Amino acid sequence: MPDATPSSKPKTLLSFDYGIKNIGVAIGQTLTASARALCQLRARDGIPNWDEIAALLTEWQPDLVLVGLPLNMDGSDSELCPRARKFGNRIHGRFGVPVHMVDERLSSFAAKGEHLAGGGSDHYKRDPVDAIAARIILQDWLNEQGR
Repeated sequence: MPDATPSSKPKTLLSFDYGIKNIGVAIGQTLTASARALCQLRARDGIPNWDEIAALLTEWQPDLVLVGLPLNMDGSDSELCPRARKFGNRIHGRFGVPVHMVDERLSSFAAKGEHLAGGGSDHYKRDPVDAIAARIILQDWLNEQGR
């Protein structure tokens, strides 16, 4: 996959927090190094509606797609890592957009905490915490690039 280092030209980025039931989506850009939660897509056993993915890519025209890699706390691959990599490879293969896998350890935990702190309920199946996690993944990546 192509290199994910930023250049002097501002870039639009789309981030995915891959999951078996839900896939969170966030949008961001390098000019202001900011990200925002966009939406949460339903998945059936980890398989998204590819038409929804295509529509997002068409609408936002990202220069780079980030996909969260759910590593274990010790840095080893979790059971979900191969599926997240496959998801990223499929986005790259189907749509030709550069994809970069990003360590997402604790992003879902942080998203749930942020959601609760903002007055959200603990009904995570109803509420879009996966989109918040996708924003956290993207914002962390942008912050790391700025260092």
